[in-house]
Amino acid sequence: MSVPFYVSPEQLMKDRAEFARKGIARGRPVLVLSCADGILLLAENPSSSLHKIAEIYDRIGFAAVGKFNEFEGLRQAGVRYADLRGYAYDRSDVSARGLANAYAQTLAGVFTTEQKPYEVELVVAELGEEAAADRLFRLSFDGSVAHERGHVALGAGAEAITRALGDTDLAGLGLEAALAAGLAAMGLADAPAAQREVALLDRTTDSPRTFRRLEADA
Repeated sequence: MSVPFYVSPEQLMKDRAEFARKGIARGRPVLVLSCADGILLLAENPSSSLHKIAEIYDRIGFAAVGKFNEFEGLRQAGVRYADLRGYAYDRSDVSARGLANAYAQTLAGVFTTEQKPYEVELVVAELGEEAAADRLFRLSFDGSVAHERGHVALGAGAEAITRALGDTDLAGLGLEAALAAGLAAMGLADAPAAQREVALLDRTTDSPRTFRRLEADA
């Protein structure tokens, strides 16, 4: 009778984490940053149909790196969560914090119980009345949540992007200046527009829905 192969729980978790990190590190970078005119969501993305940046609700945006089918499923679940909560209670009860907590439970459950963890990292961004009131939540593959301030970068070269932005006062920059700073930090300043995906949660609009994509001509 053969003896089952044994792996300690600590080693199993370590191997799963290493597997997920390697997959995420191969993803093209994403940057989310607060500025005077709103929250910018930037991604290196040559696809015109597979989006890494999306709207979740009136003042809430979503950005992700990793395996598309995995984070797209999470995005759709987030939209359903927001719609149901807004319908059952009030639209103002839908928050990035609540959505981040829901995502954290899902990611943690997959990481601890499934054979393969999700190879994704997410940002849930909520627009405030001013830059200081913006909420940026970063979620890792294991369900851990971090409340970031100012900006957050994901994917390949995330640390270099963060260093490039340094102590830049992004909150004081208008849309054009913030966009230029973000693209420069990502190394996309001279890249063709078709290689970039750009969206804004617009603080200057009177519409309850603030998300809009910035196409090449814009």
